[in-house]
Amino acid sequence: MRMSFDERLGSHLKRVEQELTTAKTAAVKPAGLTVPQYAALFVLAEQPGISAAELARRCLVTPQTMTTILRNLEAAALIERTPHPLHRHVIETRPTPAGRKALDQADERAVSVERRLAAAFSQDELDTLRKLLARVSETLTSDPVLGS
Repeated sequence: MRMSFDERLGSHLKRVEQELTTAKTAAVKPAGLTVPQYAALFVLAEQPGISAAELARRCLVTPQTMTTILRNLEAAALIERTPHPLHRHVIETRPTPAGRKALDQADERAVSVERRLAAAFSQDELDTLRKLLARVSETLTSDPVLGS
């Protein structure tokens, strides 16, 4: 009852994920960013002041990993972290002007990767692919083995 490597959807998903990561890494590198740093800046630009915990969830990384990402972005002066004006234990995080500039440079190149990828499909195929990926996600996150 074994499955061959080619029969396993997971192997195909992993390969495509790695190829996308490689393309995005090359795209954001000239801006001096890693893909996780780019993702964090992207979310921070959309939601300035978001908590680190929520940022980790949005970027699909652990809180510990996000702490490292934020530490590196802060050391590079790409973000600033300040106490919340009302809640002293909450730290708000925002991109600095240098962070916005790096994000803009990286995003221009990352968008070109996304557009090139999307151009390989018709609009109907893109809609179908999104629906299929959503079904994959729903199936995996409701797996009884994982206790969900």
